[in-house]
Amino acid sequence: MSTPASLEDLFPPFALRITADDLTMRLMCDSDLPEYAALLHEPVFDPAFEHACFAWLGEDLAATAKSAVQFQWAQRAAIGGDDYEIPFGVWWKGRLVGSQGLRLKEFASLRTVDSGSWLTRSAHGQGIGTLMRQAILVFAFDHLGAERAESAAEDGNLPSLAVSKRLGYRPNGTAVVMEGGRRRLHHRMVLTPDDFVRPEVEVQVEGFTPELRRMLTGE
Repeated sequence: MSTPASLEDLFPPFALRITADDLTMRLMCDSDLPEYAALLHEPVFDPAFEHACFAWLGEDLAATAKSAVQFQWAQRAAIGGDDYEIPFGVWWKGRLVGSQGLRLKEFASLRTVDSGSWLTRSAHGQGIGTLMRQAILVFAFDHLGAERAESAAEDGNLPSLAVSKRLGYRPNGTAVVMEGGRRRLHHRMVLTPDDFVRPEVEVQVEGFTPELRRMLTGE
């Protein structure tokens, strides 16, 4: 009997790992999801503020956790299509502390990525939020070959906008969207490789094989 293929062989995104100092980002396996669901019971921002900026954070925490797990399954299954997001879990010193998403839409033609992230409140103030966004941009620009990165933050989400400006993002207008049944104002930001403020520590990318490159970029 032949040796069964590993999960990384069957689905190459599982082999992708981005590290920088004490930071590790990778796809979450099913064994990580209970820890991820438990993390959603912790505050992300001040309780009076977080539900205004994160529409997916419902008042029913059990329902939110269930939806988040289903979201992870759906996002993983869509990787490699024309419009998908890579949902990286974020670990700091071995502890899961948040999520960093990287979206690619018609990437072979547009060469543009979009990103969104959140970090549990207990991990704020340590530079983790800045480093995880820098690390994902190093991957996007240096490994995927992106020529442009976009991001957006809810009106009033000053910490996110401050990090974006620190990384070199520039204002790119506003948009009115519907989220969580409410009309919301988003501030858009844009970044090019020349304006990118890189991290002081080395970012290492493992598992980005030619097969995975073809899967993610179509090249």
